[in-house]
Amino acid sequence: MCLGIPGKIIEVYEQNNLRMGKVDFGGVIKEACLAYVPEAQVGDYTIIHVGFALNVIDEVEAQKTLELLVEVGILDEELGGSPGADEDAAR
Repeated sequence: MCLGIPGKIIEVYEQNNLRMGKVDFGGVIKEACLAYVPEAQVGDYTIIHVGFALNVIDEVEAQKTLELLVEVGILDEELGGSPGADEDAAR
């Protein structure tokens, strides 16, 4: 199952002529293409689907959605790791 997951943009950069970013999904950090949301900035929340940011969303709605995904156990399944896993692996 592939879902659009809300995440907070923590870094924006260009890679291979594409606008990219690092996105925090409640502690799990993933890279995503930001080309479809040129207005998105560091600190904004966005919906990510298969590595692409689709739209910018409200922080309150993003937090509610993340909490529900954690509660039903879908977040780990979709992101392939638990919160903090990517950070631990980088150490």
